[in-house]
Amino acid sequence: MTKPPQSNPGRSPAGLTRLQPEVAPAVTHDAVVIVPGIMGSELYDVLTGQVLWGLAHPQWLARAWLTRDGLTPLHLTPEEQAGSLGRVQARRLLQTPAWSPFLRGIEPYHKLTRAIEETVAAPAAVMPFPYDWRLPVAVNARLLAAEARKHLERWRRHPAHAAARRLAVDEREGRLVFVAHSMGGLVTQAALTLGFDNDLAADTRGVMTLGTPFRGSVVAANILNSVQGAPLPLPHSRLAALASSMPGVHDLLPRFVCLEEGSGARRLAPSDVGALGGDEELTKKSQEFFARLSGREMPGHRSVAGIRQDTLQSLRLEHGTVLASEYCFRSHTDGELRRDENGVARRFQAWGDGTVHRDSASLKPGAVPIALQHGALASGRAARQTVADFLLEEEDLGPDQADEGLGLTVPDYVTPGTPWSLRITGTDDPGGIDCTVAAVDGGVRREVRPYAGGGDALSADVELPAAGLYRVTVEADRLPSPLTQLVFAGDAGTGPAEG
Repeated sequence: MTKPPQSNPGRSPAGLTRLQPEVAPAVTHDAVVIVPGIMGSELYDVLTGQVLWGLAHPQWLARAWLTRDGLTPLHLTPEEQAGSLGRVQARRLLQTPAWSPFLRGIEPYHKLTRAIEETVAAPAAVMPFPYDWRLPVAVNARLLAAEARKHLERWRRHPAHAAARRLAVDEREGRLVFVAHSMGGLVTQAALTLGFDNDLAADTRGVMTLGTPFRGSVVAANILNSVQGAPLPLPHSRLAALASSMPGVHDLLPRFVCLEEGSGARRLAPSDVGALGGDEELTKKSQEFFARLSGREMPGHRSVAGIRQDTLQSLRLEHGTVLASEYCFRSHTDGELRRDENGVARRFQAWGDGTVHRDSASLKPGAVPIALQHGALASGRAARQTVADFLLEEEDLGPDQADEGLGLTVPDYVTPGTPWSLRITGTDDPGGIDCTVAAVDGGVRREVRPYAGGGDALSADVELPAAGLYRVTVEADRLPSPLTQLVFAGDAGTGPAEG
C-alpha cells in the first residue's frame, strides 16, 4: 500500500494514530511595495556625501533643529526649483525615530517591513520605495510607477514566485500590493491613476493606505504659518523657512472646506496660503494637480484612519496668523454647508490621528479605524496586523470593526527641566492605565501616574532631565495596541541666534 504523500503521523485524544495532511503556509505570492510618508525617507546629498535627513544618533536632531545652519542643506536650490534634480537622493526608508514640529514623531518602518516580509513568499517580493519628500507628489509618482513595474517583473521571474504561485487561486501570476503611509498614499494614487504606466492598475491587486491625507491636512497650514504670527519655539520657525519653498508641503495643504469666515466656511485659495506664509504659485500648481487626481480610485483600495486623537481640522486666518481648531465642517450632497437654525455652519468633531482628521484619511466611507497617532500608524501592532491580514486576503472581506480607543496628546516641543502635561482622552479612570516616558536612546525611562483631569480624560505631569528625543507610551488591557507619541526636548534659548 502506498503511503499518502505529504502526511505526518499523529495521535488522537484516544491514542489512535491518525494522518495530518500538510497545511499550505499563510503567505501571499504577490509583490509588495512600501511607500513611506513625508520625512519618512533618508535623504543623501550626492555632491557632499552628507546625510541630510535620517541619521541614527539623537544628537543629530538637536543639530538639525537648534543650530543656525542645521536644515540649510535640505532647502531646495534655485536649480531644483527650476526642475533640475539629482543633487539629493533618497537612499532608504527611515531607520530610526525622527521628529519635526507639528508633524511630531516620525517612526521608522522596520517593524512594518518585518511584518510584511513574514507574510510574503520571500523577502525578494518586498520593495521599499524611498523618495525625496521635498518634491511634488507628481514627480515621485512617476518614479514610483517605473520602479513598481521593474519590481513586479523581477519578482515574477523569481523562483520563489513560481513555487508560491502553485498555491494561488487559479495559479494566477503575482500582482502588486501597495502599502502606503501618509503622503505615500498620494504618491501611490497618482502613480496608479495618472497614466504613467497604463497597465499598472491592472497589475495591482490592492492598495492599503495608512493615515493618508487625501484631502490634505490643516497641519500643513500651521507649518507654513510659523514664519509669522505668534512667537513659536525656534524649531518651528526653522521648519517654516524650509517648507515655504517645498512643493511637497504645499501638496499637503487642506483641500476641503476648512477656512472659517463669519457664519460660514470655504476652501483655502492661493491668496490665503500666500497670506499665511506659503507660496501662491506652488499652491496653484498643487491645486491643479489634485483637480486632475480628484475622483480617481485605486484598485482594491482599503484605507486605515487613525481615530480618537486630538486633531486640527479647521482654521481662521486673522491678520496673517492661523488659528486652528479641532472641529470640521460638513456639507450636504449638493455641496451646501450644513447649518443650524440661525444659518451658522455646524461644527463637527471628527477626531483623527493627531495630524490627519478622519474625514480626510479616506476617499470613501469604510475606512478601518485604529486608535493610533499618525506616526505610529505604520508601526503599531494593530496597524501591522491589519496590513498582514490585507496581504493574505483572497477576496475583499471588508474593513475590520473598531476596538475601543483612547487618545494621547503631548506637547509639540518641550524644554528640559520644565514641567509639562500629557493628556489621555477616552477615559476618566486611571486604573489599568500604564504610562511611561523613555528616551529613544535608552538612557532615561520614567513611569508617570495619570490622574483624572476633568471630563472624559486623564492628565499626567512630566519633567525631562535633558535634551533629546523621548517616546511616550500608554498601555491598557482594553487597547489592542499601545498608544505612542514622540516628543522632542531641546532648549532653543541656548542655540545660536536666529539668522
